[in-house]
Formats: sequence, structure tokens, C-alpha cells
Amino acid sequence: MSHPEEDLGELEELDAIVDVLVDSAPPGSHDQERRHSITSDEEDALSAAGAIAVLRRGLAATPELRQGVVLTLALAVATALGKLAVPILIQQILDRGVFGKDGYRPGFVAAACCGAAVGIIALYFISRATFLRLVRSAEASLLGLRVRTFHHIQRLSLADHVEQRRGALVARVTSDVETLAQFTEWGAVAWIVDTVLIVTTVAVMVVYSPPLAAVAVAVFLPLLPALGYLQRRQLAAYDELRTAVGGTLSEVSELVTGASVVQAYGLQRRTRRRLDRAARTQYKAQMGAAKWFAVMFPLSDFFGALALATVISVGALNGPAWGLDLGKLVAFVFLVNLLLGPIAELSEILDQTQTAIAGWRKILGVLATPIDVTEPENGITLPTGPLAVDFEDLRFTYRTGGEVLRGINLHLPAGAYVAVVGETGSGKTTIAKLLCRLADPTAGTLRVGGIDLRQVAPESRRSTVRMVPQDGFLFDTTIAENVRVGAPETSDAAIQSAFDSLGLGGWLEDVPGGLHAPVGERGGSLSVGERQLVALARAQLGNPGLLVLDEATSSVDPKTEQALSEALERLTAGRTVVNIAHRLSSAERADLVVVVDNGNVVETGTHAELVAAGGTYATLYSSWLGNTRVLRDD
Repeated sequence: MSHPEEDLGELEELDAIVDVLVDSAPPGSHDQERRHSITSDEEDALSAAGAIAVLRRGLAATPELRQGVVLTLALAVATALGKLAVPILIQQILDRGVFGKDGYRPGFVAAACCGAAVGIIALYFISRATFLRLVRSAEASLLGLRVRTFHHIQRLSLADHVEQRRGALVARVTSDVETLAQFTEWGAVAWIVDTVLIVTTVAVMVVYSPPLAAVAVAVFLPLLPALGYLQRRQLAAYDELRTAVGGTLSEVSELVTGASVVQAYGLQRRTRRRLDRAARTQYKAQMGAAKWFAVMFPLSDFFGALALATVISVGALNGPAWGLDLGKLVAFVFLVNLLLGPIAELSEILDQTQTAIAGWRKILGVLATPIDVTEPENGITLPTGPLAVDFEDLRFTYRTGGEVLRGINLHLPAGAYVAVVGETGSGKTTIAKLLCRLADPTAGTLRVGGIDLRQVAPESRRSTVRMVPQDGFLFDTTIAENVRVGAPETSDAAIQSAFDSLGLGGWLEDVPGGLHAPVGERGGSLSVGERQLVALARAQLGNPGLLVLDEATSSVDPKTEQALSEALERLTAGRTVVNIAHRLSSAERADLVVVVDNGNVVETGTHAELVAAGGTYATLYSSWLGNTRVLRDD
């Protein structure tokens, strides 16, 4: 039974490890992303690397696994040597205690048996210590790897956090790390102990009889190239399997998240087909990997039985000529039998190793993804009050596909209410995310308050530039905790004041539990509009000089639309506002309308000016107005 003090100490130790792991890779460290990630050239090389290359890179990225390796190896050697004691003692008992020149010696036999008993007990404790030592090292390394991988994923830009990759990224931190856990806690121990046992057993065989040892080794030699071939095929098969697992998790993640849409539109059959397709792909990949294991397991058994039969036959025929007496021959048979265990175990270990290497390769692939957004070491603080925004030949490209933004030059005056409009896919939402520095331009400069956004201190940027997204994402905690996510030390009184300043105090009073009301997973306990109200309070708390709205009222229920509109009016007063307008009613009252088409700014001006100009905006407005009238008539 564990003691509470010990459990607390263990938890504090783990917390300290996590803090060190995260602190060891701070944003903006001196050698850009060399600490635990690798360059894009190395990423390409990694995808084609063999098992040894992946192991080397994995060990380099997991320093905890190398700690105490000398002690672990010493314990493994002691474990292997302890297993050799049994055949050696049998030989000694037969040759010196039973069939020796002095005949049967009961005292010697008893002493030898007692010595064997002591050795076996010692072997138990040594084996236990070896296992615990390696498990502790493995768990510490996996903790470090999981934390570093998650930390790296959190720092990837919006170019990497696309919908189809989210499930795969989850798989890297969960499923793939778990394959390493299974390997490091048992497979790694078996590799060390079995390798040492095979080498030392062959060495003892050579001492007893070099010719018979050569016969035994010769029988096993054909197994080596066969295992090498199977290892390469297994590695490729398990690499496909880990990819398939990531694909399945992507589908599951998307379908669970969109469960309400699936039910509302009766898409169960279609989504089931998609999930079935992903599951069948994973099933085929699993069976493709299993067929190599099915070959390997009986292959090692076959060679083991062949070696045992050959040694007994050859030893019985040539034993006297080669200087083998009865005790050595019996011991030799035991030694061959001792070899069968680790050799037969190789198939299962190799199978598990291939799974782990494939998972490790996927994890290293995530760590190989370069961080596009790196924070400055000595960042500049943004000025207070409304801020001007300048785009200077700004361009942006995702990792796949063409340019999304194509050389934008634009000035947004301080304190202006700016509406950015355009067709779906024109690039307007990307502009919003660049303003919050969720990614950096691939070319050109974005200045806020006259300062290149890449040179701004992260704390200053996060408090001065606030974004209210369209979906109003909330964490599964209370309203208060969701508001204070950007400022953990904020008091409940300050949060209440933020709601009151937006005219939302009455709404909050009507919510059962008020500030301490739980919002549920993704804010599911609140309506879409209510989630937006909480998001507005979160933005208000930072007193931003630049407010970025991704059309915060585009999908709001009528019940809260009026409260939200009034809160938005208060929130935007005295600030520079960039509103990504999906509904052109937001553009009608804007000081400046920016029209984006195919990644280019094609028009700027007021609503009235652009309608009168009869260009792109006028066409969009006319189309929107016609659709609105149709909806009203319906």
C-alpha cells in the first residue's frame, strides 16, 4: 500500500519534470527550434529513414531515455549471467558430484543446489530492479516526449492546424506515444537482456566445445537475413498502420464534434460510410502488418527445434572425440534450450519494436514541422489606445496550395471601424488570423501601432490585440474561468465589471450560478449567442487597442442578438475594429470597407462610395440584399 506522503512526493516530482520540460523549450529561445525539432530537410530524410536512423533521432529527442543507461545495462548483464548459472551448475553436479572420479558426493550436490537456490533468489531481485529501473526511465522519457510534442503542436501556426490534421495530431500525442510506452516498458528490457543472454550463452558454448558451438551457431545463421528482410517489411507495414490510425482518429474527431449536424441533417449513413472506410483502411493495414508477424513467430520456433535436434545428434556422435563428457553435453543441451527463449521472443519483440518505431517516426515528424511563429526575445510593448494597422506588400501561403493573400498594401486608421468583405475563400479570415499573429506573413510586413507585429512582446500582443471568433469557443469550465483565460490572476469582481461595462450584468444574473455556472464541453450548455457574450467579456477584460471580429453576430440566435449587438457597440467604442463581415449589414455602418477578392484588395471606401462605384462590392451587396429579401418574403 502506498503512503499519501509518497504519492504526493511522486506527483510533485512529476510536476517538476513537466515544468522543466516546458521551460526547456521557451518561445523565442536562442537557436530557433533546434532544441527538440528538426529542419524541413531532416523531415524529408526522416520519412525515408530506416529503423536505426529513427532510433538515433528518437534517442536524441528523448534525453531522459539515456539517463542511467549504464546502470540499466549492468543490471541486464547481471540478469543474463544469472540465467547461465543453471546449466553451469548442472554440468558441475554431474561431472563432479555424480559421475566424477570420487563418485557420488552428496555434500557437493547439496551445496551446489543451495548455491543455485541463492542465485535464483538473487536473480529475481536483480530482474525486478532492472525492470523497475527501465520502467521509471521509460515513463520519464515518455512524459517528456508527450509534453514536448503537445507543446510543439500548440506552437504550430494556423497553416498546420487545418481540419484534416487535427485527428492525426491527437494521435501523435496519444496513440503513437502509447506504442512507445508498451515498447520501452517491456520490449526494451527484453532487447537488452536477450541480447546479453545470447552473447554470453554462445561464449559459454565456445568454452565447453568450440566445434559444437559452431554447429549450433551455423543452424541459427540463416535466421539472421530472414529476420532482416522481415524487419524491413514490418517497418513499412507498421508505418502505414500508424498513418491509418491517425486517419481513423481524424474521422472520429470530426464526426463526434459535428454530431448535432449529423443528426439534424440525417447524415448518419453517410458519416457511417466515411468511418467504415477509415476503419477498413486501418483493418487492412493491421492485417498487412500481422502477416509478417505470423511468418516470424513460427520461423524462430522452427530454427530453435532444428538447433536442439542437431546439437543432440552431433554431440552424441562426436562428444568423446571433442572432449565432451556427459555433464558438458547435458549442459550444452540446456544452453541451446536457453537460447530458444530469447530467439523465439525476438519475433514478438521485433513486432512490438516495429510498431514503436513507426509511432516514433510519426512523433518525430510532428517535431520536425518547423515553427513559423517564433516570439522575439526582447519584444516591444504596443502603445495603449486605438492602433493603426498597415499591410505592406503582405503575402501568405499555406503549406499546400497557392497564395491566399497576394501583395496586400493597406492602411487602417487608428480608431476606425473597418469591415473586410469578400466571397468565401477570398482570404478575409486569413487576414484576421494574421492580425492576431496566429501565423506570420510568408512575405511582406504587418504593422500594428507602427510596429512590426513580429517584434511585439507576446504578452503585449495578447492583451492589446483581441479576437472574437465566429464560433465563440469555450472550455469545459465555468463562465468566470473562460473569461479569465488570458489573465489568470483576474478577480471575480473584475470579471463582473467587464460584463457590467458591456451591459451584460442583467444577462449574467439570469444564468443559474452566474459567474460560476459551468458551460459544458465546448460551451454546449449555452446557446451560440450566449457563448459569444462570454467571448465579448473575455475580449473586454484585456482593454484591447485593436479588436478583431470574425463576424461575431453571424450565427446568433434572436434571443440574444439584441444584447450582443449592444455589447458589441460598447466593446468597439474607442478602439480600432477589424470586422470580418460575412453579412454585409455589418459593412453598412463601417468607417471603411475593404473588399478582398482572390487574395487581393480590389476596393476600399465607405459603403455608400462603393455601392455608387458599381464594382465588386456593389455586386456583392446587391446579391446579399436580394437574398435577404427572399428570406424575409419566405
